[in-house]
Amino acid sequence: MRRKRICLLAGMMVFLLMMILAVHFGNYPVRVREIGQVIGAHLRGAVYPDSNVDTIVWKIRLPRVLTAAMTGVLLSVSGAVFQGIFRNPLVEPYVLGVSSGAAFGAAACIVFSWTFISKGAAAFLFAMLAMALAYGFAFEKEEIPVVRLILSGMIISSVFTALLNFLKVAASDSKLREITFWTMGGFYTSEWKGALRLTVIAVLGLILTCGYGWKLNVLAMGEQECRTLGIHAGRLKLLLIASATFLTASCVAEAGIISWVGLMIPHGARMLIGPDHRYMIPFSALLGGSFLVLCDTLARTLMMGELPVSIVTSILGAPYLIYLLRQNRKVYFE
Repeated sequence: MRRKRICLLAGMMVFLLMMILAVHFGNYPVRVREIGQVIGAHLRGAVYPDSNVDTIVWKIRLPRVLTAAMTGVLLSVSGAVFQGIFRNPLVEPYVLGVSSGAAFGAAACIVFSWTFISKGAAAFLFAMLAMALAYGFAFEKEEIPVVRLILSGMIISSVFTALLNFLKVAASDSKLREITFWTMGGFYTSEWKGALRLTVIAVLGLILTCGYGWKLNVLAMGEQECRTLGIHAGRLKLLLIASATFLTASCVAEAGIISWVGLMIPHGARMLIGPDHRYMIPFSALLGGSFLVLCDTLARTLMMGELPVSIVTSILGAPYLIYLLRQNRKVYFE
């Protein structure tokens, strides 16, 4: 218990440190003291005297860093929940076709120039639709077999991917470029409205998932253990899958598709703090937020232009997954 508390405290300190450093670094470095002064001025309802520093810190970097942090939190929590439900550390939040559905929704909004709905809202709705279809196809006699659910997710994902490719063929060059950049993820359009919305969703999602942490522990041991303790496994799966999908869809609607975070961060947290979801979920949230803030900082500072953040997460995540597969070859393949 003491070790878990130390890990959570260390994770919180790293999380806050990464956010401060992310606001500090950039093409125009800002001193940490100035960051605190800008935040303090706006909290008092005033404006910082140096307009350049005020614009950089308050209007550009702070909402971007907060959006990246909350996206990392939500993806990591979703990944931890999905891995607990499917009892497989190689499961990610996009397993039910959420990413493909969201990509199709955003692409449709771009290609057809929809004005009645925003690109993010379209991505969110189609992401939830993909989850509902996968869940509906897998549902059988008040139960949801795990293998059947995964296969349903693969089918739904392939269908939406095919539809997305059709839209790419039909799109003009400018719209095709916009679709491509959106599907690679990024925080270059972050604003306070979206950042605060993700923060509220992250807090509520953490409260819900941590509250069901002990039930997720039981579910991870098998459905027979759930029946023994009087837990309805089917209803619990539906609640947790719907909640995790909602969290993932919220991230995708705000920042596009960001890979690897929901796959590797929960497994790393499990290695450090143990499999107890009551502690592993909040620890995953802290690690995921710190990791994605780091990746976004690298994406906007490594080059004169800006890299899509999924490129950075993939470069950092692929070696880790290779190490994971090498270390656990017997577990996954034999």
